[in-house]
Amino acid sequence: MLVNWSFNTKHMKEKNADYYIEKLGLSSHVEGGAFKETYRSELKIAHKYLPPAFKGKRNVSTAIYFLLKEGQFSAMHKIASDELWHFYAGSTLHIYELTQEGKLHVHKLGNDLEAGESFQLVIKAGSWFGSRCEVPGSFSLVACTVAPGFDFEDFELADKNTFISQYPAHKELWEQMCLTVSK
Repeated sequence: MLVNWSFNTKHMKEKNADYYIEKLGLSSHVEGGAFKETYRSELKIAHKYLPPAFKGKRNVSTAIYFLLKEGQFSAMHKIASDELWHFYAGSTLHIYELTQEGKLHVHKLGNDLEAGESFQLVIKAGSWFGSRCEVPGSFSLVACTVAPGFDFEDFELADKNTFISQYPAHKELWEQMCLTVSK
């Protein structure tokens, strides 16, 4: 049997960060990079059924697209929910997680399984975390699913000076991955 393969070459072009920003309608995010919320569950959890870290009722789940170009970073922050990360396109995204016990983990989100990368990973509620694409000239397009759903009331940015004084062993990383937060 002879198979007739035809390819539409316009879909084979290299897609860069600007392509995804435009096609997905991404905009600037307060912690760095670009994002777009793609899902917010209509179902809500009453505040009385949530742990104390939550400051009100929450949607059951939310999801976003998130993109970082090389040279950009998602500043260290924490939220009250678990966050599931999904890899879509580009290069490896390094996610720096400082657990509640003070242990630093560097996760690699990507598609090179032989290099120890994962298509998905979870950052546990209450961990500090930030991310960046470390491949020169590249980008990382990922998605994040949060349950209970994300709300800025449960979001806290790490203050660079406070973080350095609390976790001095990783001062150089915090200088690169934290913002100075005005109180």
